[in-house]
Amino acid sequence: MDLIRDDDRTELEPPVLQGLGQAVPQLDPPSGLRARVLSAALSQSQSPAASASRRPIHWWLATAASLALATGLSIYTLQLRSRITTLEGELRDTRERAGAADRQMVDAQRTAAGAQTAVSILTAPDVARVDLGGQAVAPQAAARAFWSRSRGMVFTASNLPPLPAGRTYQLWVVTDQAPISAGLLAPDARGSVSATFNTPPDIPQPVAMAVTLEPAGGVPAPTGEKYLVGML
Repeated sequence: MDLIRDDDRTELEPPVLQGLGQAVPQLDPPSGLRARVLSAALSQSQSPAASASRRPIHWWLATAASLALATGLSIYTLQLRSRITTLEGELRDTRERAGAADRQMVDAQRTAAGAQTAVSILTAPDVARVDLGGQAVAPQAAARAFWSRSRGMVFTASNLPPLPAGRTYQLWVVTDQAPISAGLLAPDARGSVSATFNTPPDIPQPVAMAVTLEPAGGVPAPTGEKYLVGML
């Protein structure tokens, strides 16, 4: 092979190549091969660009949807909080009205019970009336008592002087043995008072009734000045 020169090899190559090309049978490619190859090449060349172009659009759409959802949730949350605050206020008002109604009912029941007790005393067959007159410290004061041994006492007074701090009026049923406390009196701003008292049914026969000024809370026996006195 070394005897062949380079210029001779050059002259031999074309015929040899032609012979090699004719040494194998000639086959035609399938009719759709060219189209499939071109389609694959085009899809590969366009797919990255298309994906790249679609990716930003999808990202912006997702972001916008998230922002819209967050905004909607925030607005809904604020509306719920406002509604809850309103409902809490309405519930508080309802409870206050219910409490006021309950207090009014209790007061009405107490007033009705007091009225029934007073009527029962005033209509008792053994009721006795005692008129009390104002004394030197309260000449304008006046009072009246209706006493029933079996049912108790109804007492009303007017024009009593205002109570000093730490003091109270105390009503006494005076017997031959000793004065017996019937209860404490709390006049209003006009000096008027109306009350009912339960007195012991075995109390000795009273001879008088009196109202004195005593320390707050009352005392077991009278110590203060007499403001009202009445004889049976």
